[in-house]
Order: sequence, then structure tokens, then C-alpha cells
Amino acid sequence: LLLWLGGEDKAWVTVDLVNPDPSGDDWVAVFSPAKFNSSTCTPENDEIESPYLCTSPIKPKLVAVSNFISFANPKAPVYPRLAHGKLWNEMTVTWKSGYSIDEAVPFVEWGLKGETHMRSPAGTLTIEQNSLCGAPARTVGWHDPGFTHTSFLTNLWPNTVYSYRMGHILSNGSYIWSKTYSFKSSPYPGQDSLQRVIIFGDLGKGERDGSNEYSNKDPGALNTTDQLIKDLPNYDIVFHIGDLAYADGYIADWDQFTSQVEPIASAVPYMVAGGNHERDWPDSGSFYAGTDSGGECGVIAETLYYVPAENRAKYSTDYGMFHFCIADSEHDWRAGTEQYKFIEHCLASVDRRKQPWLIFAAHRPLGYSSNNYFGQEGSFDEPMGRDDLQKLWQKYRVDIAFYGHVHNYERTCPIYQNTCVNSEESHYSGTMNGTIHIVAGGAGHHLGSFFEGIPDWSLYRDYDFGFVKLTAFNRSSLLFEYKKSRDGKVYDSFTINREYKDILACVHDSCGPTTLAS
Repeated sequence: LLLWLGGEDKAWVTVDLVNPDPSGDDWVAVFSPAKFNSSTCTPENDEIESPYLCTSPIKPKLVAVSNFISFANPKAPVYPRLAHGKLWNEMTVTWKSGYSIDEAVPFVEWGLKGETHMRSPAGTLTIEQNSLCGAPARTVGWHDPGFTHTSFLTNLWPNTVYSYRMGHILSNGSYIWSKTYSFKSSPYPGQDSLQRVIIFGDLGKGERDGSNEYSNKDPGALNTTDQLIKDLPNYDIVFHIGDLAYADGYIADWDQFTSQVEPIASAVPYMVAGGNHERDWPDSGSFYAGTDSGGECGVIAETLYYVPAENRAKYSTDYGMFHFCIADSEHDWRAGTEQYKFIEHCLASVDRRKQPWLIFAAHRPLGYSSNNYFGQEGSFDEPMGRDDLQKLWQKYRVDIAFYGHVHNYERTCPIYQNTCVNSEESHYSGTMNGTIHIVAGGAGHHLGSFFEGIPDWSLYRDYDFGFVKLTAFNRSSLLFEYKKSRDGKVYDSFTINREYKDILACVHDSCGPTTLAS
């Protein structure tokens, strides 16, 4: 069976199964490469969770093997994903192909619709098996991810629709092309116009054919993805704040994830943050010594997804009237650390007259969460989470802080030092005396339970799959909405209405000393 003869990059394959004695223990596996030989498998170790993808279903009992599936061009460019560059008028395009730089030269052809297009070169990165930190990523979970290319489209006009396609020039002079895509460039920082942002964490992936994944880790992933695809005309940028694919060391799962989100990531900037399932591994420099990344230790995610950072783990970026400070909760954030200094610089550098909406985000709940684990612990946050950071949020008047990691939705009051500093719940006006904290980690992975007791600062909790949308109408008016993935309807919301003088006004611990001297 030969696929992609017409240049497409997706196709359905029907597999007919006949088993005279079927049972619930029967599984169907897809092997890549097709010429699979179980004798080449590296022995598993005790840290690897089932299924052992290298040997299943051969390990129990191999019943039948289908004919091979091949592709007209298995090296074709696929899975484009956009991200902001380091300048406001720069967009990056990252994609995957099977072409090394010795075989073909990668580039992006792009320009205004209806006008002559230009070409921008692309850099190429690879991932070696020995660059990963442990099993299963460098043993049974290893799958050659091919070549990752990133091109920088510069000097973009603001608010302008561009079309683009990825290309490769082969050594014989012929061209290999992707499909054609389009995006709208970002507004100038501070521009007053309608601007809409989607934020969530912990998405994962699902099976498009309706079959059951072995572990069924991400039951809400497709509902959230499909709802965002359906709503594409109504937002401008996405922030996926950690725990992206939940590949956990099985590298082929990243292809499934990047394919799943391609309709979104190819059309709007898809900005990511690192989570424990991308980064954490013992003795690898992460703040946490767990094995959640399955041995990936950040290598896969930080190669596949570009972010505008000097240090890839954390970055700042602008979208019109929004300024975003994206922290890395998998590295130390406490006072005195390099990351703490970065966070303070990011928060301090924004001109709030031009960009009044200041947003902080990190994967783990460094602020407030009443999930069951944190509640039993008594801290209601990631241990040591807000001890130092709350001083910065208050000093620089952060409007909203977002987190994932906890697989549900929760909204706090405007809060400082465990105390609500505003009695309003849905319509905030004038001076905001504290920061509102949002847990939006219910995008797709299995849901997490709440602590039985509800803290005074917790205004809304939801045990369901969903995501958050911010809409800035102008510099004075912001709408927050929490939407469920099942129907896209709004289940929680609030508004902020204020003037520039309200941001300048002193609140507790926000202003330095003053003098009466003239």
C-alpha cells in the first residue's frame, strides 16, 4: 500500500481483523520501521512503564502481520508550527523532514497573498539517541525523529496575512514542497485593537480512529484540540504551558502530537513552556529529581519547539497590549537564582501605559491551587512556590498568573499573602490590589481531584476538561473566559476595567519609599 501519492501528508488506512477467538486482551500495534525485528530490542528496565512498545505485541504472542504500508515520499516536510521570534515583527516556522543538509537545502517561501514571495533559509537540528538521559527514551522508546528545521520570517508588517510553504532544494536542483499555509502577523507592541489569547496546559494526544490507547492517558485531548480548531478564527495566539505530548520517552508519540495540533500551530503562534513530562530526570539539572520525562530531559521538546529565549527554558514575548513572562518551573525560581532575576527583569521591563495586561505563566502552580495533594500538604501550592515570587507579582502588579500541572480548572480572588484583597468576584474595576491565579491544566490528561475543603480564596473550581481565553478590547477592558472542551461554552468569566492611573496607584508592598522634598 503506497500513501501520499497526491502530495497529501495524512491518509486513512483500513485494517480488517479476523480472529476466531477474540478477547479484551487483543491489541493492534503499528511498527515503524515496518521491517521490525524484536531481537534488536534493548532489554527493558524496572523504571519503564508498560506497554513495552518495542516488544509488544510480539512479547505476549504474535498472531498476524499485515502487508507493509509505504509512502510516496517518506522524507516530505510535515507538521509546521509557528512561534514568535525575538522581535515583535518576526515569526518562526519549524517543521520536520527526512532530509539532511547533505541531501537538500531547507527554506520557507513566503509573502503577502497575491504578491511575489521571497525565500528565507532554515537551520537544521538533529537529535541523537545518546543525547537523551535515560530509558525508555534512549532504549525501547527511541525512534529516529528525523530533521527539525526552523526558518525566521523577518520584517513583517503588523496585522497582515501572509502565506507560506516549506521547501527543500535537492542536489539535482528539483524541489520538494509542503502544502501552503497562512498566518496573520502580530500587532505592534502596545497597539490598541482586539486581541485574543488561548492558554492551557497538559494536553496530550488522542486516537483519531476511535480506538483505545493502551494506557488512555489523555482522554480529553481530542475534544480540546477539535474545539480549538473549530474556534480558530476567534483567537490570535496560543500558550501551551507545559506537558505537551506526554510522550514520556516514547519518541514516536511526538509525531502523533505535532500532527494533532498542526491545524492550530500552523495558523497561529503556538508558544510552549516546559513541564515535568518534558524535562524532569535525575542528575540532569532539573529542580525535581523525578523520572517524568522518560529520559527525554528536555532534549526533544526544546529541539522540536522554538521559543524566543536566550536560555530556552524561560522567555518573554509580546502580543499587542499583552506582555507575557513565561517561567520554567522545572528549574529553581527562588530569590537569588538566575531565573528569579530573569522574572524580575521581565516584569519590570514592560511599559504598562502601552501594554497594561501583564501575564505570568509557568507549568507548576507556583501560586495557588487547592488540588488534593497540595491541600493535604497544607501549602496549597508547589512547595516553595510563591514564597519569593509573590513579592514580584505584587511589586510589578501582575494581573493574572497561569499554571498547568494540576489537571483541573480553578480561579482565585485577587490575592496576596494568602488573603483576598478584593471582595468582587466577576467585575473588577479600578485598582487591582493583588494577582488573580488560574490553574488551567485540564486540557486533556486524566483529571485530578480537588481537596475536600474549599479555601476562602478559591472562587471557582471545575473537574472537567477545558481551556482559558483572554480578550483585550483595548487598554482599559479585559475579558477572561473559561470554556469547557466538550461544547466550547463559557462556564466561568470575569472582566477587568481600569485606567492607567489605577496601575500606577500604590497597593500593599508595591511602591518604594517616597519623599515630600520638592
